[in-house]
Amino acid sequence: MDIRTTGGPATIEEMAAVDGVLGEPAPADHRVVHGGRAARSQRHMLLPILHEIQDRVGWVSRGALEYACRRLSIPPAEAYGVVSFYARFALEPGRARTVHVCDDIVCQLVGAQPEHGVNCLGLCDRAPATLDEKQAPERASVRYPGSRLLRRVGIVDPESIDSYSEHGGFKALRRAREIGAEQVIREVTESKLLGRGGAAFPTGRKWESVAKAEMHPHYLVCNADESEPGTFKDRVLMEGDPFAVVEAMAIAAMTTGCDRGYIYIRDEYPLARNRIAHAIAQSRAAGLLDIDVEVRRGAGAYICGEETALFNSIEGKRGEPRNKPPFPVEVGLFGRPTLVNNVETLINVLDIVNGEFAETRLFCVSGQVKHPGVYDIPLSTPLRELLELAGAGSIQAVLLGGAAGSFVMPKQLDVPLSFEGTRAIGATLGSGAVIVFDETADMKRALMRIARFFRDESCGQCVPCRVGTKRQEEILDRMFANGGSQADVALLGDIAQAMRDASICGLGQTAANAIASGLQQLPVLNV
Repeated sequence: MDIRTTGGPATIEEMAAVDGVLGEPAPADHRVVHGGRAARSQRHMLLPILHEIQDRVGWVSRGALEYACRRLSIPPAEAYGVVSFYARFALEPGRARTVHVCDDIVCQLVGAQPEHGVNCLGLCDRAPATLDEKQAPERASVRYPGSRLLRRVGIVDPESIDSYSEHGGFKALRRAREIGAEQVIREVTESKLLGRGGAAFPTGRKWESVAKAEMHPHYLVCNADESEPGTFKDRVLMEGDPFAVVEAMAIAAMTTGCDRGYIYIRDEYPLARNRIAHAIAQSRAAGLLDIDVEVRRGAGAYICGEETALFNSIEGKRGEPRNKPPFPVEVGLFGRPTLVNNVETLINVLDIVNGEFAETRLFCVSGQVKHPGVYDIPLSTPLRELLELAGAGSIQAVLLGGAAGSFVMPKQLDVPLSFEGTRAIGATLGSGAVIVFDETADMKRALMRIARFFRDESCGQCVPCRVGTKRQEEILDRMFANGGSQADVALLGDIAQAMRDASICGLGQTAANAIASGLQQLPVLNV
């Protein structure tokens, strides 16, 4: 049986979009069979092609998808599974101009009402936030006195390599080349730098593992898909100091023997993507970048912040996590040893190589405060001090670590912002999100929004997460509508335990954290 999708052939404009990415197709010659392994090797170009189609036409038609499939030798059903996975691709014609309105936790706190808007846009410091797909306006960045990691933001021209060089740019790269890879790894290891993406894995150990991996080629991936509600630090760094990101990637690649690099930036960050691409081009033209670094554009999937889901996305697949082991340092992108770090982690390496490293951490403060933004403060600074800097007033609760984090109550505000300090009270630093709720905040609405977020963003690959996030939302809705009972709380606890024990990745394993914390600690819930 010949099963085909419907919708007619691709238009001239749709074919031009595909050919613009892949190049013109070979002339038709029925004596020669085109495709096979050579065509399939371009599978990783599927998402760039889908973005190009949508950018030109406004949506991805069946005809356009089938034409792309013929060019890439991908079964149409498989490609449809990819395009339908990502929230940012439209499968129906829509308006020529689309404005997305965020209704996630922070935007709701400051007045957003839609309830059916989009998940967090990473613009929490400017909440309530919207995103216009046809416009990427200049966004002013805030620089805080005494900042180390943000010290160039707002000072250096992010479009000028000369401006960056005048402010100490590429000094670390020059020194790294002088002292060699082994010494760089030694210094990163001795700094005890832990990953800043949430997992807090020792950076030096990861770099050493990739450097020693015998299989080649090695790949470098900068994970800039920060989609945790309340987190926007990587956006500020990429928009305000893009050459620093590129310099840090150059050091990482040189040190670990990577042959090619990718930086995966979420689709909601158009200005960051443009500035990083410009910085890469200028750095390469100046002879400062030894490897090819490609900017890859996400497509609206929170799960792609998980490193193996990100690999699948770059490879042109659904962004579904892989089982571990094997770990990325052994079998990562395209099945090869891969170094993955987020933007903040890489930026720290510049100070380490320059001998200027200090244990600071970027925190994204948002919600009901006077001065939302990114704060660069020493680790172990009390949470109360950070909140005072941000202009917080009466506090009902603080969500530390984003939607996957935990609630901190007023009596716990003196907790030191360190890995050990937050662990002692059952919380986590996570990705550095600090969302403040004052006495007027509707905490039931906040918990429901968190539950809806995880239900929306579950990739659906594993049953514990796919079903657990849905049941969690349903039970909360019933509890808040009709009055909850201890039986409901116990059932939520059982679901949470099943997700923690059996989910493939961290999304399912942490999807119940904030909700369990809220039900336990927030007296206003009366459960």
